[in-house]
Amino acid sequence: MSFAPTYLDWNATTPLDAAVREAMLPWLGAAAPARFGNASSRHEYGRQARAAIDEARTRVAAAVGAHATEVVFTSGGSEANNLFIKGAAATMKPGLIAVSAIEHPCVREPARQLQRGGWRMHEIAVDTQGRVDAGDWQAMLEARPRLVSVMLANNETGVLQDVALLAAQARKVGAWFHTDAVQALGKVEVDFRALGVHALTLSAHKIGGPLGAGALVVDKRVELAPLIAGGGQERGLRSGTENVAAIVGFGVACEHAAARRAAEHARLSVLRDELESALAGFGAQIFSAGVERLPNTVFFALADIDGETLVGKLDRAGFACASGSACSSANPEPSHTLLAMGVAPDIARGALRVSLGRDTSAHDVRRFIETFVRVAGELRNLASVAR
Repeated sequence: MSFAPTYLDWNATTPLDAAVREAMLPWLGAAAPARFGNASSRHEYGRQARAAIDEARTRVAAAVGAHATEVVFTSGGSEANNLFIKGAAATMKPGLIAVSAIEHPCVREPARQLQRGGWRMHEIAVDTQGRVDAGDWQAMLEARPRLVSVMLANNETGVLQDVALLAAQARKVGAWFHTDAVQALGKVEVDFRALGVHALTLSAHKIGGPLGAGALVVDKRVELAPLIAGGGQERGLRSGTENVAAIVGFGVACEHAAARRAAEHARLSVLRDELESALAGFGAQIFSAGVERLPNTVFFALADIDGETLVGKLDRAGFACASGSACSSANPEPSHTLLAMGVAPDIARGALRVSLGRDTSAHDVRRFIETFVRVAGELRNLASVAR
């Protein structure tokens, strides 16, 4: 008989929220009245689709303190990050692009690709807690970058950067500043105006929305070249017939995530602290424990146990968690985030991420602690026998 493990990998993706599913059903032909128009059509079906997209755009904008005209819908966070980095670079003469050393691959890789066109790339160092290193940051600013990207919240450690301060300093040297806010939305306050960034990235499936929907929130004064040319949808920045169902779901997900953010932040912080206290008591090293982090994320390691092995054992014991970023799961190398923080490779290989979400209960956390202690203890005993 199959069973569903308790889900503790909410930073990788989230289950579709019931209200989101309900809103999407008519656009999937699964509820009456069925809706299916192309938003570019001038007849009633098309006007209904356009109105639904406009409403969703307003909801997404409201969740981050932006104006609806600043929201450009994409297929997800990866496309949005690529749209800013490559789209901005295409409007400039080659210069210096700087990204933090702990960025998601969908920021680091397009930045590296720019080097083929004459750009120089600098990976901004971080300290042992995963915060941008002040000395390297200042040295980078003195080199007068054209583009800078620093994520608001790290997907592995949960560390929050002082993006408002960094963006203000980058603006002073004439740089365009972008932040990947995919992990932050719904967990901490995300305010486009207060952050002072030129652009930020969002993704629906991290907040109870559907896979395949995201957005780049971008200041209208910023000139970007489109990645996808065609019919001119999304202000000419993202051509192609819109995925109305996913966009509608994204809008509803943003509205619900914003409404419950404060209460969930308080609730999950308590569960995170309980979990970390138990893990530390068992000898685990908690990464980035000394700085402000997301309320739902615990990234830790046991020096004598491989992370992938532990993930597999916990999965079979009924708990789904991760050994790092889901987007890098095919890469057997240690977490690039931890290596950038100066963590030894053998410790980094043992890293395990537990990320909590709206369905996670105190009972789930306590059951996980009991199971973890048992499973990790068994692995330690096996390791000692092997020696």
